Amino acid sequence: MSLNLGTILQASAAERPDHPALIIGDQSFTYAQLDRGARGVAQALLDRGLEPGDHISIMIPNVPQFPVAYYGALYAGLAVVPLNVLLTAEEVSYHIDDSESKLLIGHPLFKDPAIGGARAAGVDVIWADGDDGQSLMDLARGEPIDELHPTSADATAVILYTSGTTGRAKGAELSHSNLFLNCAVVVPKLVPLDRDEVALATLPLFHSFGQSVVLNATIAVGGTVVLLPRFTPEDVFKLIQAHKITLFAGVPTMYFGLLNHPDGDSYDMSSLKYAMTGGAAMPVEVMNSFENRFPVKILEGYGLSETSPIASFNDLNRERHIGSIGYPVWGVEMAIFDESDQPVEDGERGEICIRGHNIMKVYFLSDAATAETMKNGWFHSGDIGIKAADGSYSIVDRVKDMIIRGGFNVYPREVEEVLYAHPAIVEAAVIGIPDEQYGEEIKAVIVLDEGHTLDAAELIAYTKEHLAAYKYPRQVAFLDTLPKGPTGKILKRELS
Repeated sequence: MSLNLGTILQASAAERPDHPALIIGDQSFTYAQLDRGARGVAQALLDRGLEPGDHISIMIPNVPQFPVAYYGALYAGLAVVPLNVLLTAEEVSYHIDDSESKLLIGHPLFKDPAIGGARAAGVDVIWADGDDGQSLMDLARGEPIDELHPTSADATAVILYTSGTTGRAKGAELSHSNLFLNCAVVVPKLVPLDRDEVALATLPLFHSFGQSVVLNATIAVGGTVVLLPRFTPEDVFKLIQAHKITLFAGVPTMYFGLLNHPDGDSYDMSSLKYAMTGGAAMPVEVMNSFENRFPVKILEGYGLSETSPIASFNDLNRERHIGSIGYPVWGVEMAIFDESDQPVEDGERGEICIRGHNIMKVYFLSDAATAETMKNGWFHSGDIGIKAADGSYSIVDRVKDMIIRGGFNVYPREVEEVLYAHPAIVEAAVIGIPDEQYGEEIKAVIVLDEGHTLDAAELIAYTKEHLAAYKYPRQVAFLDTLPKGPTGKILKRELS
C-alpha cells in the first residue's frame, strides 16, 4: 500500500489553499504557499542527486523553514532526521554519521555546530535562509515536483534520535503509517480538532510531541499553526490572546512558567479549548493550580519517540484521573509485565509494555538494541507503571536511570563519559534530583584524583563545551569515594 505522510499537507492545500497554514510574528503562509515551497524543495533535493529512501538531517528551530524542509523531504520520498538545535558539533556529527544522512539543512542561528558537525561527517550544508541564492527558501521557489513520491506505508519517514533506556542515542525508525495514524487518527479521537483549529507550536518541532501532536495533527485537519521559536510565558499569553489559540501543548515546565507569571490573569485565555501535556510527569499540584486559574482542563498523556509518540492519553470522553497518563489510545495496547515478561495483576507494579500501529520499525542499524527493547511483539518502555481496574495507567518509577529534564531525555552514561574524560576526575556518577521548574535537574557526584583540584564552576564550564545545553549538570558534589556494592557497582540510589 502506498502512503506518504506528506499527503496531510497536500490534501489540506487542495481543500483550502488560501487558508493560513503557518503564522510567525506578522508573517503568514497559506497552505498553497507551504505546499508550493515543499514541492520546490523536493525537486531541488532530487536534482542534487538524492534518491527516494535517502536520509537527510534538519537542524532548524520553530520557524517556517522547518515545515518547508520537513514536508519537502517527505514529498521527495526521503527520510527526515530532525536534530535538536542545542546539539554540539560533536553530537551533530554523530547523528549525521549514525543515521547515514547525506545532507544537513541547518539554521544560521546554529551555524558553528552545524558547520562543525557537517564537516566532520563529510556532508554539505544547506542553510535555512540566506542571501547566497542556494538557501532552502531559494530552493523552495525553484521548479516544483509534480507529485509526491509514492512511498510504501511501512517505508521510513522520520528517524528520531533517543537515548531510550540504554547507551548512546539511537535512531528510532518511524514509518509513514506510524506517523500518519498518530497525527490524523489518534489525536483527533482524543480532542475533536477541526479546520478552524489554531495551535501554538512552542514545543520544539524536532521533538516527537511537537512534531506529531501540534504540527502534523493541525496540518492534517487544515488548521493554523502559530510558531513560537523560544518559549517565554509572556509570549505564550500574548499569542493566545492575539490569535485566539485553541490548542496548546507543552511539557510540565511550560505550565509551571505560565502559572507563575505575575501578569497571566491580564490576558484573555477564553479561546483555549484544549491543553495537552506530556514528556514528563505533570505534578498534580501544578495541574490543579493551573486549572483553578485558567479556563481549560489539561489532558496528560504518555509516549516515547519509539511510539510515534502517543501511547496513552486522558481524553475528553472518559473519566480523567489527575496524575495518571490515561488510557491506551485508539489501536494501541498496553500491559504491565514483570521481569519474566508475564502480566501482573491490576494495581501491581511492573514495566509498561506497548504494541500497536504506533511502534517504531527498529532502531536504525542497531539490531542488538532493537532486540533488547522489542520482546515477544511488545515494545518495552523502561518505565515502571501501574494499571488501574478501569484500564487507566500511571507511571511510578523507571527501570533505568534516564533523567527527564524539562521534557528532554538525558542518559547519565553519556554525561558520565564526558566527565570521565577530564584528567582530574577518577569517579563520577550522574543522577536526577527533583526540581520544581524542570521536573528533574542533573547532578554530578565526583571523586577527584589525588593531587588534583577542581571546583563546581570549572566542572560545569567543562561539560558545557561537550554537551547540549539541556544535558550538562547544574549541580555538583564532591565526595572522597562513591558508595559501591559488593561487585564494585556504584550505588546511585544512595546518592542525592
